Amino acid sequence: MASTIKVDNVQNQPGTNIINKCSVTTTIGAGAGETIKACAATVTLGRCGGTVALASGATQTGFGRTGTVDWQTGDIKTAAFIPATGKGYFVNTTAGAVTVNLPAGTAGDIIGLKDYANTWDTYAVTLNPNGAQLIGGGSSIDPTLTSEGGSTLLVYVDGTQGWLATEQGVTASPSGLEIFVVATGGTITTSGDYKIHTFTGPGAFCVSSLATTPANNNVSYMVIGGSGGKNTGGAGPGGGGAGGMREFTNPADPYAPGKSPTACGTALTVSVSSYPVTVGATGGTGNGSVSTFNCKSSAGGGYGHYRGNNGNPGGSGGGGGDYHAGTGGNGNDPPTSPSQGNPGFSGTTGEDTGAGGGAGSSPPSSTQTNNPGTGAATTITGSSVTYATGGDGEGGNDISAPLRGTGYGHGKGGTFPCSPQPSATSMGGSVIIRYKYQ
Repeated sequence: MASTIKVDNVQNQPGTNIINKCSVTTTIGAGAGETIKACAATVTLGRCGGTVALASGATQTGFGRTGTVDWQTGDIKTAAFIPATGKGYFVNTTAGAVTVNLPAGTAGDIIGLKDYANTWDTYAVTLNPNGAQLIGGGSSIDPTLTSEGGSTLLVYVDGTQGWLATEQGVTASPSGLEIFVVATGGTITTSGDYKIHTFTGPGAFCVSSLATTPANNNVSYMVIGGSGGKNTGGAGPGGGGAGGMREFTNPADPYAPGKSPTACGTALTVSVSSYPVTVGATGGTGNGSVSTFNCKSSAGGGYGHYRGNNGNPGGSGGGGGDYHAGTGGNGNDPPTSPSQGNPGFSGTTGEDTGAGGGAGSSPPSSTQTNNPGTGAATTITGSSVTYATGGDGEGGNDISAPLRGTGYGHGKGGTFPCSPQPSATSMGGSVIIRYKYQ
């Protein structure tokens, strides 16, 4: 049978209350030693200036968080993982980059991350929001932690801002949570730490987010005009000229431009904006069309003219006609500095027509029929590709590679009227944009 003790107060030996019941309030302790007070729906633990401590191994729920995490010293992360809220993780990227797949957050959730081996500057930690989550209010942004010895606390705020970094620290680097340029438009590829947008038709390069490091907001880009065609109004037309080729290079970007870096223009510092892109078409029987980006234009290639006539000027000039040694059309028309292209080649007094000019080095002589004007090789896309090559003026050396801005080739004339051999494909222009994205 259970026993019951009924009292209102419990006193110590000197007669001081240590448990006191008064109306709806129960107090444990007396004077400055009052540590628990229960009054209706309110329970107060501790006193002003005091400390409430949990015993070793005890846990708490329902009290909210104070901005700290429980660091998992026995669970060093070396591969992709999903962190638990309320915990901090030491992430070791000595062997390679690590992705942290953030969980679905609720307000107040907190996650801590720390560079275990001071290698985040070599192999970064990527924060993956897993589609449904946001980081700093930006959708589909995968920021990276790139600081040697870096650390950060992420707190989930709400559905508008998602996870926010509230505290950051480093051992040997001034930066913490690094976010890079985020943009859309064109066909997107990557090469190392760089993202490349290639436009072969009109569109827009749309920047939705900027990098936290201002230098990473500089983008390199290349603009190539549409290639020239061949005027088929008579026999013996020369090859079409290549579209003009202009490159604007970020000096901090390690890629090799098509011309000397000192001969290239300056990279574009982007803002959150939409940048229209115009891509020039091929010329058919006339000049190619202009390509434009960031108010920088590259002219279309000049068309190759038929027998007895001079090639037309353009980004690179078209080849001259045969028999009367038609001269090649002027290149770099309209003029740009540095030059966007070269003149076309002249035809001969026989049945050899001139080749179209290209964007590369200047022609070695005024007459060149077997070989087209030289293009320029650049690694802006991550591998070396030659662009803006002139069309050939004779059937023996046609161009078949799909190079943007390539001039229209033409077969050698055998008898009058001309019986052309298979010819190269005339190509439209392009705009290519490159920037650091991780």
